[in-house]
Amino acid sequence: MSKISLIAKITAADGKSTDLRDALGRLVAAADEEDGLEVYSAHAANDEPGTFYFFELYRDGDALSTHGQSEAMKAAMAAVGECLGGAPELTMMTPVVAKGLDL
Repeated sequence: MSKISLIAKITAADGKSTDLRDALGRLVAAADEEDGLEVYSAHAANDEPGTFYFFELYRDGDALSTHGQSEAMKAAMAAVGECLGGAPELTMMTPVVAKGLDL
C-alpha cells in the first residue's frame, strides 16, 4: 500500500486568526492518539495573514479513513471549525520522494 499525503489550506474567519492558531495546536496534540498518522503539521502562510497550511502524511488509506474518529480529535476539530472563514481546501497526493520521511 502507498502512503497518502495531503495539504489542507485553512483560512481563519475575520478576527479569529489567533484563536485558529491555538485550536490548531490542540488539534496536533490530539493527533498523538492516531495510529498511522505519521506527520501532522500546521504552518502559517507568510504572505496571507490568517491562512494556515496543514501537511499530513498517513501510513495508508486505512489510517486516513480512521483520522478524526477519537473523541479528542472530534473536539479539537470542532474548535477549529468555529474559527474558520470557509471550508478547508484539500489536495490529496501520493508521496514520491522526500528527505527526512520514510516512504
